[in-house]
Amino acid sequence: MSSAAAHRAPRSLQARLLTTVLTLVLLAWSVAAALAWHETDEEVSDLLDAHLAQTAALLRLQPLDELDEDRLTEAPELDKHQPRVVFQLWHEDQLLARSASAPQEPLTQRRQRGFADSQVDGKAWRVFVTQGRESDVRIVVGELQSVRREIVLAAVLSILKPMAWALPLLALGIWWAVRGSVRPLGRLGNAVAARQPQSLESLSTEGVPPEVLPLVTALNELFERMARLLATEQQFTADAAHELRTPIAGIRMQAQVAQGATDTQERAAALQATVQGCDRATRLVEQLLQLARLDAEATHDSGSSTPLNEVARQVAADLQATAERRQQRIVLQRHLAPDVRIPLPEPLARVLLRNLLDNALRYSPDGAEVQLQIDAQGDDQAQLIVEDSGPGLTPEEQARLGERFFRVLGTGQSGSGLGWSIIQRIARLHHLQVGTDRSPGLGGLRVTVRWKP
Repeated sequence: MSSAAAHRAPRSLQARLLTTVLTLVLLAWSVAAALAWHETDEEVSDLLDAHLAQTAALLRLQPLDELDEDRLTEAPELDKHQPRVVFQLWHEDQLLARSASAPQEPLTQRRQRGFADSQVDGKAWRVFVTQGRESDVRIVVGELQSVRREIVLAAVLSILKPMAWALPLLALGIWWAVRGSVRPLGRLGNAVAARQPQSLESLSTEGVPPEVLPLVTALNELFERMARLLATEQQFTADAAHELRTPIAGIRMQAQVAQGATDTQERAAALQATVQGCDRATRLVEQLLQLARLDAEATHDSGSSTPLNEVARQVAADLQATAERRQQRIVLQRHLAPDVRIPLPEPLARVLLRNLLDNALRYSPDGAEVQLQIDAQGDDQAQLIVEDSGPGLTPEEQARLGERFFRVLGTGQSGSGLGWSIIQRIARLHHLQVGTDRSPGLGGLRVTVRWKP
């Protein structure tokens, strides 16, 4: 197979519809013609058999002395097929009389009353046999099978000729209907092809058929998502560039201080500040990459779930060293449910827990306690609760949580504000409910994440 044939463009929808519909019409027409032939053949055969029997009955009423061959020859023709309908009168094996068109040989050897098919001189006959007025006289009435076939053919053609003439008109009507039906798709294709690459406006749904409306709606939803992603990417790029400028400038300044320092202690302090600036920049870049990956997700795997208890213990152990530097504690509640699963892949479950605990530790004072609780509320809901003993947030500040690079001023803590953006983005993608309020026991912020197991 050649390359051109292998990559041949598929036929258009209009061509496929026309081919399919016309093929079905021709098949239906052929089946109808075959049924018409069969039904007409049966009906005409029954009618002609009745005609043979009626002719035999009339001959049976006719006195034998009146059956003169000359008079039969002179009999008027009632229709064009009469010369091919013949009869014979037999007395035992002797031919008493026959019609002008009848052969001299017996039309059939049948003796009993009834119908029969026979061959005489290479011609096929349909015959009817009955007794005459005298019991020893046999009446045989016959008709050529070719004549019967001509009658059937004429009857069938009288039915099929109008249908055959209607076929081109039907094909033209189908072509017109199919062409008109696919025209909205053509207009839609032209409208999409004429759009500029940067154009993300919605397509007009005016005059769109109901069958095409889902396609137009899906395209408009796609354009809307692309517009949101593009706007998010542009805002993200601008914010990230602005946010990275601060730690990089700080690192550069501390490096310059270290270069110009003459005192060992001063140089060590500058280098320590440089390392801390690098750590902050690294953490910021990690959060930016996490957020970028989440923004790029168009779908999520709703079938993935993770046992949350074990992940919570591992994340708490990873953050324990950070907490001990400020004499903080991460406390896992005793009734931590061991069988609760969260509808997240394990990597995302770790990201969610790490950001929740990291924020709680960061904004809690030295020596504070951060509590983590996981439990199930019946069979239809589970929840994860993180509480801290920090200053908490006002309702206005809680409403702004999740805005990129938003930070509460006056806390004295470094950070980018991206942790909450990551938490809420994961929640939106995987249908988790995130709520915040004041912790009744510790006095700081309480974050509750709920989901259906």
